[in-house]
Parts: sequence; C-alpha cells; structure tokens
Amino acid sequence: MAEVRIEPFEKDGWTFWRVRLGRRALTFHEELAARAFAAQLHLRVRWLRETEALKQE
Repeated sequence: MAEVRIEPFEKDGWTFWRVRLGRRALTFHEELAARAFAAQLHLRVRWLRETEALKQE
C-alpha cells in the first residue's frame, strides 16, 4: 500500500497543498488542513495494515 504524502504546488500565484495516497489525491487551500487530514489518513492506513496482518496470522 502506498504512503501518505503532502505536496505543495502553485497555481495562478496561489499555493495549494495536495495530500496523496497512491494515485488518489485531495487538494487543500491551507497547509494546516492538509497536514491534519494527512495525519488522520496516515493513522487509518496504519490501522488497516495492522488489521490485515492480524487476519493473515
């Protein structure tokens, strides 16, 4: 499973923040909102990986 990433980018003189997980992405106007979402997403992905690992045992 892919890692959660945050990427800043500029468009029309504005800075936006893109949170990516694999091919999927969500764009935010504010860095704090992007970081909060990425942190929650990271926790959820980690939980899913741990849950899947327990099922395979």
